[in-house]
Amino acid sequence: MSGGRRASAAGVALMLGGAGILLGVAAVPAQAAEVSYKTECIPPAASGLGPVEGTTKVEITAPATAKVGDEIQVVWKFVQAASKNPDLIVLPKDSVKPTGTLKASGAQTADIAMEGPQKNPEIPKGGDMVLSDMTGKVKLTTAGDVTLTPDAYTITAYSTDTKCTPQEAVPAAATIKVTAAEGGSTTSGGSTSGGTTTSGGTATGGDTGGTTSGGSTTSGGTTSSGSTSGGNDGQTDFAGKTVTTSFACASPGPAKIDSSATINAKKNGGSYDLTVKTAKGVMNSPAPLPAGALKPSMVITVGGDDSGSLKVEGPANKDALNTGDPVSLGDMTGTYKPGADGKATLSPGDLTIVVTLSAGSNPITIPCKATKTAVSLELDVQKQAGGVSGATTSGSGSSSGSSSGSSSSSSSSGGGLAATGANDHGGLRALGFVAGTAILLGGAVFTFLPRRRVR
Repeated sequence: MSGGRRASAAGVALMLGGAGILLGVAAVPAQAAEVSYKTECIPPAASGLGPVEGTTKVEITAPATAKVGDEIQVVWKFVQAASKNPDLIVLPKDSVKPTGTLKASGAQTADIAMEGPQKNPEIPKGGDMVLSDMTGKVKLTTAGDVTLTPDAYTITAYSTDTKCTPQEAVPAAATIKVTAAEGGSTTSGGSTSGGTTTSGGTATGGDTGGTTSGGSTTSGGTTSSGSTSGGNDGQTDFAGKTVTTSFACASPGPAKIDSSATINAKKNGGSYDLTVKTAKGVMNSPAPLPAGALKPSMVITVGGDDSGSLKVEGPANKDALNTGDPVSLGDMTGTYKPGADGKATLSPGDLTIVVTLSAGSNPITIPCKATKTAVSLELDVQKQAGGVSGATTSGSGSSSGSSSGSSSSSSSSGGGLAATGANDHGGLRALGFVAGTAILLGGAVFTFLPRRRVR
């Protein structure tokens, strides 16, 4: 009996082996090869630092053989990234995401988009960068030898990108022997599918938080048109309508912010006290931030029979924020003094966010230009002495009480990028940290969630 069982088991194993052969790619033995190459990494522009150099070591895993028509998966494993974490901060768990390009050549030419999850252990100060494995797919279209060679890659942390490119000819890491499909003909030309390279930007936040897009913003006002009359009926409170806004921010801010805003007014003599609300429930904080770290301000554009602009300011965040905490900008307030008689319109304008990382540190100003806005409130007004007519307010300055500084000059000494592993560790930096912690918060903090009711 035992001999019969052994024979049966052997037969089953043979059948399973044959089935595996029929399954094609899934059963083809994988090959893995390691290559290393000199790499130049370009830090984010806000760091003010020049290119840095290091050595990248990667291992590429791919099937040894395949057939035309097969879609194969390729794995890129970082044995050594071309950078180290600087002696500035500890990178939290799951805060770093790699993307890159793997080049196919030979019988078929293609750029294979590679992407890894935002998954990493906590990386100590001065520690080696630990990057997740990247994967990508390509459909094989031509019989022959297809070689796979690592190319450029990007390290995204705190929604900022450090872009790394080879500085020498990179040897092929793997070769796939592609045979023609049975009874079929080969087709020329290649195509890639699978992961797509993402940049900081909007990060995807990556796994730190996503921004939902599309849909319509629910109105938080009480008027359908956003216009109210402040004539002789004794009305003192005027509610504006919620309007959709978009902003283009200078580095180190996010490339784009999609939000909404509502301008409400309360008559105070001949002037109006304004309160501006923006969308609540902003993206989760990608890093710990102290109380008082974020302070918003906005320019309100005056139109209609009056003209000019004025500034409203909001309070800094009252409580400290931990990684993953939701972030909202406080309501911004200011005073509108009419400079003409008639109907005046009020619209959200440029947004400014001032980041102060610690007491006594230089504030970092992130100016965001309004690229999409609309009239939120219309008022019947009477001209007041010293009114805004013709006067304009710049939206790129810092909030009152804080030091001003443009985004290009806000990176203070002592900050910088993660040191690369090859040369002078003190001078080589590669990950976009300024003033000892992350200021390049990007969309992970400053991208508002659309379709949220403003309260």
